[in-house]
Amino acid sequence: MKNITLSMKVKDGIIGFIVGDALGVPVEFNSRYELEKDPVTEMREYGTYNKPKGTWSDDSAMTLATMHSIVQKQGIDYEDMMKKFVEWLEDGKYMQDNYTFDSGITTSSAIRRYEFEKITPVQCGGTGERDNGNGSLMRILPLAYIKDIDFETIENISALTHGHKRSKIACVLYVEIAKSMLENDLTIEQHIQSACDKIKEYYKDSPELKHFEKIFNNDLDDINGKGYVIYTFECVIHCLLTTDNYKDAVLKAVNIGEDTDTNAAICGGLAGIYYGFDSIPIDWIEQINKIDEVLSLCERYEVFCDEY
Repeated sequence: MKNITLSMKVKDGIIGFIVGDALGVPVEFNSRYELEKDPVTEMREYGTYNKPKGTWSDDSAMTLATMHSIVQKQGIDYEDMMKKFVEWLEDGKYMQDNYTFDSGITTSSAIRRYEFEKITPVQCGGTGERDNGNGSLMRILPLAYIKDIDFETIENISALTHGHKRSKIACVLYVEIAKSMLENDLTIEQHIQSACDKIKEYYKDSPELKHFEKIFNNDLDDINGKGYVIYTFECVIHCLLTTDNYKDAVLKAVNIGEDTDTNAAICGGLAGIYYGFDSIPIDWIEQINKIDEVLSLCERYEVFCDEY
């Protein structure tokens, strides 16, 4: 095991995540064919949402809201997380210009169940087959830094918006990959395999495991960038396994097309942890508006994780 604490890499993963998100925002919903003709190589402005360079999306906003809740409450408070998600959805909190320009249907429906129907937080997330978008996977990375976080808690935080077992397992697997990268000196392939082995053992009786077979077997030649949680995970793993640095990994995730911001963000979180903060192009970081506020939150989160 590396002689470090998990919290030492908070900014590596979180900034890696946010930069990936911002790279993908201007071309969200563009097809792979369109991006093959005009690939993203640097930060762009305007595009899909007509936003300036370095604008993050709901992915980063909900990740920051999760971190802020944990820091404020000095622990996991599902009620407080949902309140912060309401502030994001309704008031644009955690967005750079205080305006929420994008939110997934499953996510927004869950938040409104909490807000207007007063449903218990962990019962708000949709549990149907069609509720398996990537909206909980995209905000789950902060949990990897909490020592001794258990699978049930990860599942519950997924269930705030995405309550289907498939989405829950995806979140647990992602956190386990990140934890392996934080704790062990292995290759990317070995980190993924180690996490997959844990998941296969823990969920060995779950019929949901069949949906992860392509990840377990590294059978990832046929991937797409759509927002289904399994497709997103396959895309991320493919990009990590077929590149050898942060920049190439996130650009590959963007240029696969479709849900470009989320795919690049989730890929960027792991690539940031694995390759380190200094691997993230500094000019990309500097183009993120309010990056100093994010770094400050990372520092506060690191203190919490060290003491928790």
